[in-house]
Amino acid sequence: MKRLVTILWLLAAAPLAAQTPAAAPQGESAFHAELRREGNRVRESCSAFTLKKISDCAIELATDHPLHVTFGTLAPQNGIGFGPALAMHYTPNENWRLNWSADVVGAISGAWRAGGYLKIVRTGVELPTVSSGPAASSHAGIHAYPVIDVYAQTISLPKLAYFGLGPSSDRTGKSYYGMGEHIIGSSVIYPIGTSAIGGLNLSLLGEINYRGVDIRSSDADNLPSIEQVYTEATAPGLTSQPGFGQFGEGVRIKPSLLNGHLQLNYMTRWQQFVAGDSAYSFQRWTLDLNHEIPIRGTVTATPPENFTPNDCPRGTADAGCLPVSRNRYGTLNLRMFMARSDVSDTASVPFYFQPTLGGSDINGNRVLPSYEDYRFRGPNALLFQESIERAIGSTPVGVWIASDQGRVSFEDGDAGAFRATFSAGLTLRAGGFPVVLLSFATGGPEGHHVALTINTSLLGGSSRPSLF
Repeated sequence: MKRLVTILWLLAAAPLAAQTPAAAPQGESAFHAELRREGNRVRESCSAFTLKKISDCAIELATDHPLHVTFGTLAPQNGIGFGPALAMHYTPNENWRLNWSADVVGAISGAWRAGGYLKIVRTGVELPTVSSGPAASSHAGIHAYPVIDVYAQTISLPKLAYFGLGPSSDRTGKSYYGMGEHIIGSSVIYPIGTSAIGGLNLSLLGEINYRGVDIRSSDADNLPSIEQVYTEATAPGLTSQPGFGQFGEGVRIKPSLLNGHLQLNYMTRWQQFVAGDSAYSFQRWTLDLNHEIPIRGTVTATPPENFTPNDCPRGTADAGCLPVSRNRYGTLNLRMFMARSDVSDTASVPFYFQPTLGGSDINGNRVLPSYEDYRFRGPNALLFQESIERAIGSTPVGVWIASDQGRVSFEDGDAGAFRATFSAGLTLRAGGFPVVLLSFATGGPEGHHVALTINTSLLGGSSRPSLF
C-alpha cells in the first residue's frame, strides 16, 4: 500500500512538476495563476527522490490548491478511496471568507463518494486579545468565527455488516448489506460573545438536512445478504427507506483551562428525523464530552472548526485560514459519549441510523476496536474512551495506547454488560498531527482486530455531515 500511494503521488505530481517557473503572463486569470503557482511549488517539492523530498512532495500533493490528491478510508470494510479534489477560496473583504471545493473518490471495493462543499466564515467579528503571559502564546491562532457549511454529497458503500440489534446480538447472525445515501443541507456554528480565549468559548449549533437512503443486498465474503436473515421486525427500515428531513440544534463549550494544559470540548445536540413515513420518524439526543491534556504543555492551536486541506490548503494565509501550530509531542484524551433515541409507540428507529460500537462506525470513528466493525447496534449507546499518543523523539512516528468501554441498549433500558477493549499501535504524524494509525486491539471474548486507518481530514471537504 505504501508503494501504491507513493506511485499515485508521483503520477499526480508529474504534470505540475514538469512546469517551469515563469512570470505571470499578461491577462492571466486568477485560476490559471493559482495553477501556475501550484505547479512551481510542486516542482520544487518533488524535484528529487530523497526521503525528505518524497515526504515534502506527498504533503504538497495532499494539501496544496487549487488541485490536490484526496485519500482516506471511506467507511470500514469499504477500503481506502483515492481521487482528485478542487479547492478554491475567495476573500471579498475583511468580513467574509468563502471556501468551496468538490471531490470524487473511489476505492477498489467499488465504494465511492462525490460531493460539493461551501464553507462561509464570518471573519468580521471582534476577537479578544491577550497581549502577554502564558495565554498569549498558548492560544495564538484560536478564533471563534461564525462558520456556515453548505454541502451536497452522495456516497455508495457496497459492504456493511449487520449482526442484529441490541447488546446480545450474536456473531453467527452476521450478514451484509449495501447502502447509498444522498445528503443535501447546511450547518452553522455561531459563537456567543467574545470569549474565544477566556471563559466558556460558547457556541450555538444548528443544522438542516435532507437525507435519502437506499438499502440494497450484498454478497460480500460469501455471507448471506441482510434480507435473507432479517425482517422488518428485526431490522427496522429494511423494506422501506423514505426520505428524511433532519434538523438539529445544539450547544458547545470549548474552554481552555490551566494556561492551556487542559482543553475541554463539550457538546450536546438534539436532532429530529422527520420521515416521509411517520413509522420511521424519531428524535435523538447526544452528549459528547472530550478532555484533552497536551503532553509537555504544548497546546494545539487550530483554525476555525478544524479546517481540512480543502478548506485551508497550503499557501493560504487569509483571515480565517491561519497557519496551524500542532502539538508536536503528544496528547492524553478522555472522552464520554452518550446517545439516546426517542420514538412514538408505533414508530421505530431505522437500523441504518442507529449508532454502532465495534471496530469503527460508519463515519470512521474507532469504538471498541477489538470487535468487528458495526458489531453492536442499538438506538441508545454509551461509550468511554481513554487514549494517549506520544511522538518518538523528533521523528514523525508516534506511539498510541487506548482503552474503550461501551454498550448499546434498547428503549426499555436492557443495556447488558459493558464491553471493554485495549489497543496499542503506531502513528504517522504530519505537522505534529497523527494522520495514519496502525493498531492492534484485544479484549472481550471475540478475539483481536488489526486495523490501518487514515485520518478522515485528508479526504478534504468542509465539515462533512454524519452518515447516521
